Amino acid sequence: MASIDPSARIASGAVIGENVEIGPYCVIGSNVTLGDGCRLVAQVHVTGRTAVGARTMIYPFASLGTPPQSTRYRGGDTRLIVGADCTIREGVTMNLGTEDGGGVTTVGDRGFFMANSHVAHDCEVGNDVVFANCVPLGGHCVIGDGVVIGGLSAVHQFTHVGAYAMIGALTGVRADVIPFGLASGDYARLSGLNIVGMKRRKIPRERIHNLRRAYQKLFLEAGQFAERVEQAAQEFAHDDLVQQIIGFIRAGHHRPLCQPDSKHEE
Repeated sequence: MASIDPSARIASGAVIGENVEIGPYCVIGSNVTLGDGCRLVAQVHVTGRTAVGARTMIYPFASLGTPPQSTRYRGGDTRLIVGADCTIREGVTMNLGTEDGGGVTTVGDRGFFMANSHVAHDCEVGNDVVFANCVPLGGHCVIGDGVVIGGLSAVHQFTHVGAYAMIGALTGVRADVIPFGLASGDYARLSGLNIVGMKRRKIPRERIHNLRRAYQKLFLEAGQFAERVEQAAQEFAHDDLVQQIIGFIRAGHHRPLCQPDSKHEE
């Protein structure tokens, strides 16, 4: 049975799951679905065609499902989908999709969104991500599973950040960051691989060694980059983690590829 504070406003049509807790002064729109066990602490605003997964906890002044901050949005019936077991801290905002961007913004399971972070329209955010304080995504970004983004960093629209990459604090990300990459600086530059993150995920040492060798070949050796990509693809043909990086590079997304400084050596 749901527990709803008398001061909360729940519009007719909203779907409230079992054992949901809705605290003081929350406002829930008519097209909202809250999964079982969600907890809205207080003064949370959820509107639009928004679905929030089971056991997600939302803190005061978060606002989910508001219209996209896009001049091309035409008021269409677009959506926001937030996964299960997320933690959404104070002042976080997440927008609906746009008609021209696929119509849906998606956030995976077990995400940890610290205060004042923002997920813009049409973004695809994976599972187990961590956004530190004041991290905004521009529209149409794709953020892979397990990505960590440091505080006050910003991600340019249409940028892809590969799975298990880490972005340092105070970094402007305007180029695609490879899976397992480590990027930082005023404007993000690769500075190696997220070794600490891989160890925490218990990736075997020999697999990490392969990734380091592949990184060296791809980004630090001489020769044409396209040729180095093909060489690494052949040399590490049986390593699926290296192949994730190769596939990411070959996909050729909207933004350029984040590279190391020419003077940097891992």
